[in-house]
Amino acid sequence: MSERKVLQKYYPPDFDPSKIARSRVPKNAGPKVMTVRLMAPFSMKCMSCGEYIYKGRKFNSRKETTDENYLNIPIYRFYIRCTRCSAEITFKTDPKGMDYTCERGAKRNFEVWRKTDGEDDKHKLETDEERLDRLEAEEAERGAMEVLEGKVLDAKREMEIADALDEIRTRNARIQRAEGKGEMDNALEQAERARAQLELEKKRVEAEDEEAARRAFGRGIGIDDPIIEEGVAGQVSNTTGMDGAGTLAEDAVSKVTAAKGATVGTMPPPEFKRVVKKKKDFSAALGIRKKPALV
Repeated sequence: MSERKVLQKYYPPDFDPSKIARSRVPKNAGPKVMTVRLMAPFSMKCMSCGEYIYKGRKFNSRKETTDENYLNIPIYRFYIRCTRCSAEITFKTDPKGMDYTCERGAKRNFEVWRKTDGEDDKHKLETDEERLDRLEAEEAERGAMEVLEGKVLDAKREMEIADALDEIRTRNARIQRAEGKGEMDNALEQAERARAQLELEKKRVEAEDEEAARRAFGRGIGIDDPIIEEGVAGQVSNTTGMDGAGTLAEDAVSKVTAAKGATVGTMPPPEFKRVVKKKKDFSAALGIRKKPALV
């Protein structure tokens, strides 16, 4: 059984190492090519079979470094094959337009955001004058944006100032209300005091009226009142000088004595009892006889 690992090799006696020709594999003189895995950078249509290849489709492609460059940025070319007819499709990078350019084998689909009036699929090289004009336009646009930002900041500052003023006015009004609260309390106390005095005066007047009414209607008018005595005395003095004065005087004195001995009693309280009137029986007048009750 032979060994699995060969540590020594057999050289025949007639072996001459000088007779072995040394061969070298020639290097590729063309551009450097390597295989990479990528996704389609844009949607395209195959020119051979009309197959549509959408953006993001994965391919095993060959990446080739070209001799072209833009601002020392190398430009790469990629080779892919159609998924239907296996036709070769090539496209390369476009550092200036930050995009890809389709070279052959396919046609890039129309994209509205990329297409402009009078512009081809390939990005045109601009001259120095066009570059200066473009830079000036960008600078002017940047200046306009700065002016707009300044206006926005000014408006924001004005709004903050207005808010601060409103807050100050509100605080001042609150302080003024707090200061005027004492004066208002004093005015309210005076008004309450005056109202209480009016209530007391009103109650006193009502009490006096009730007492006068009670004296007039409850107790009655006494004969000892000075008004009645003066009237009776005047009647007696007027009748003394006439004939038959003795009789009239005696009558007046007797009236006064009887009046003094008798006083008007208290009035009875009113009664509100309902009086039921007896109904008149008209059955006899009409000739109707009622049957006697059986029970």
